Amino acid sequence: MRPSHRNLDEMRPISIETGVTRHAEGSCIIRIGDTHVLCTATIEEKVPPFLKNTGLGWVTAEYGMLPRATNTRMRREAKVGQSGRTQEIQRLIGRALRAGVDRVALGERQITVDCDVLQADGGTRCAAITGGWVALRLAVNKLIKAGEVTTDPITDHIAAVSCGIYAGQPVLDMDYLEDSEAGVDGNFVMTGSLRLVEVQMSAEGATFSREEMSELMTLAEKGVKELVEAQEAAVG
Repeated sequence: MRPSHRNLDEMRPISIETGVTRHAEGSCIIRIGDTHVLCTATIEEKVPPFLKNTGLGWVTAEYGMLPRATNTRMRREAKVGQSGRTQEIQRLIGRALRAGVDRVALGERQITVDCDVLQADGGTRCAAITGGWVALRLAVNKLIKAGEVTTDPITDHIAAVSCGIYAGQPVLDMDYLEDSEAGVDGNFVMTGSLRLVEVQMSAEGATFSREEMSELMTLAEKGVKELVEAQEAAVG
């Protein structure tokens, strides 16, 4: 029995609210169970120095957790410096979102997606990627509407979900209680057509077989399909 009483292949409730900030070109709050993440996308008519005069655009991301996103207060990273975990997650988000973008069509501009965790209950990086895509989609829609780009730079949806082995059973979309006790922990980033962008899997005290990995992959595909449906509903 899962702590949340969900079925093994059942996602937590998903909701995506768009247009939540006034100034960002794209914004949303994504809620997956009790994990809530604010995602905003900012368009800048410049690129990093290594891309100047290449005609290529860039998509990057930043990630952070508010002090009381968790059950005990964390110090703001602005005071203590970014942790290795934070740096790793924001690089993952950037890589994931770039996988769904035609950087030639985007043109020589940068879109920065900021993902701020308001409340954490497991799967924050996956929620950030899924919500980050929505913010990115909305920002690109503004470029298209303004005639700044002639071809849609978004090539596919990008979404992510966690799966793992909890109490000996493969489960979909782990919350914190499951994640903290999982024997195997995995994060799956996929396109809307279910092509893999990145897979992060590790044994947390128990090894896993190829067959178990395949079961987790099947669960992840089911979860990503549901997340993509939520994205489509959010962006119209």
